[in-house]
Amino acid sequence: MAEITCFMVVPFDYVDDGIVAGEPIGCPSPTAAIHTAQGQWKLFGHAGAVAFSRTSDFEKGKFDHRHVLRWFGQVPDDYLKADK
Repeated sequence: MAEITCFMVVPFDYVDDGIVAGEPIGCPSPTAAIHTAQGQWKLFGHAGAVAFSRTSDFEKGKFDHRHVLRWFGQVPDDYLKADK
């Protein structure tokens, strides 16, 4: 089986009437993802950030559900729910 787990951070910014996702940041471990999310949240202008993991199976071309590790600040509800 060719499963791989990716750890990602997505920062969020205030734009007009809402919050939009920024450019995703890849991280080497869950701890690094959590620390990166916290750092992104503290930067000026970012409303919040979420750290999550996702396992993929490249042989099947399938991504498993997103697992939220931690979030900081304002994050849209749809990022806090599991993917369908």
